Amino acid sequence: MEAAAYNPRTVEEVFRDFKGRRAGMIKALTAEVEDFYQQCDPEKENLCLYGFPSEQWEVNLPAEEVPPELPEPALGINFARDGMQEKDWLSLVAVHSDAWLLSVAFYFGARFGFDKADRKRLFNMINDLPTIFEVVSGAAKKNQKEKIAVSNHSSTKSKSNSKVQRDPDSQGKYPKQQPPPPPVMKDDDEEEEEDDEDEHGETLCGACGENYASDEFWICCDICEKWFHGKCVKITPARAEHIKQYKCPSCSNKRARP
Repeated sequence: MEAAAYNPRTVEEVFRDFKGRRAGMIKALTAEVEDFYQQCDPEKENLCLYGFPSEQWEVNLPAEEVPPELPEPALGINFARDGMQEKDWLSLVAVHSDAWLLSVAFYFGARFGFDKADRKRLFNMINDLPTIFEVVSGAAKKNQKEKIAVSNHSSTKSKSNSKVQRDPDSQGKYPKQQPPPPPVMKDDDEEEEEDDEDEHGETLCGACGENYASDEFWICCDICEKWFHGKCVKITPARAEHIKQYKCPSCSNKRARP
């Protein structure tokens, strides 16, 4: 009878929950990595990284009740902080965070009685997004960088910096404002259409991991060459106009740390 007390949740609602938690954890491991690093003090007790549907994150002790209300994240992520290279440590936390997000999503699926078709649909929606590990490590962009390089050489030969892109609706000279357009394939018409669609979807924000949208302001880091929504790194078009070399929060923090 207890199960009847729960209001059934849809696949879309569980996916929204997943996306919110994922965005919060990506923020902790990229745009707000300095704060996350400091909070994971190895001198403290077992700590976990939590993501919330509100796109916020928290480093805290695990729940005391057994079993907990939701599956728990990896325990004690702070203990390995000083025993590994920072990049490797962040990648390890990212992998465990991916596993936790899946466990929470499918816990909801089980609790709310998703059938085989709903579970498959939920997984496919989740699988369309890059994993946290892919966002943190940049693995999702390796192929994209090669393709963008080809596009830049062919479409920006007249510019001194082949990576600078101007907004066609503006006369401003913002540094790396928008991700480059996908290259046009001339061999196969069908492959051309498919490639164009794929490439539009491969440009991902280094902070939130969401796809490129042409109506949003983006900026590229001159150090790691990752693209970011302006709103995610608190850079406006007006401010970008005065930046000669943009460094994202992660690159700025790494350079500042001894």
